[in-house]
Amino acid sequence: MHALLTLPRLVYRAMVWLANSPKTLLLSYSMLIIIGATLYYHFEDDTSFGDAIWWAVVTASTVGYGDISPETWQARVMAGILISVMVLLVIPLITAHFASKLIVDADAFRHEEQEELKNNLRRVRALLEEMAARQEMLTSEGSADPPPASSDPADSRPPRP
Repeated sequence: MHALLTLPRLVYRAMVWLANSPKTLLLSYSMLIIIGATLYYHFEDDTSFGDAIWWAVVTASTVGYGDISPETWQARVMAGILISVMVLLVIPLITAHFASKLIVDADAFRHEEQEELKNNLRRVRALLEEMAARQEMLTSEGSADPPPASSDPADSRPPRP
């Protein structure tokens, strides 16, 4: 079972590595374009390298003008792989990276504010404990019982003997 999960774990780690840096995302995009263009140039006859780069950019961006299209089965398979990788991996990673930069929680507390809140809670806790101790002292010294919770005469407790 461990052997079956090795490849997905490696793919996941690679995607996280790619997604955490705009430089690596641009590098991966550039590498895919260059590799795709080189393979297209190799598979297709009568194609210049400039046309192959143009084809790779147009194909990877899924625009597909149709001015240059693959004729061999190898180039068509490679085009399908290039489109799939771009649409399913690279473009979503780029979008997710920039979206995460746009989402900023303006209500999030800074460290100083969190420390101030903690100190205030400590003071409130100390005051509550002090109030509870005073209340306990008042009721334990033989003072009168606290008044009943309800002012309705039907709910009043009977007097103690």
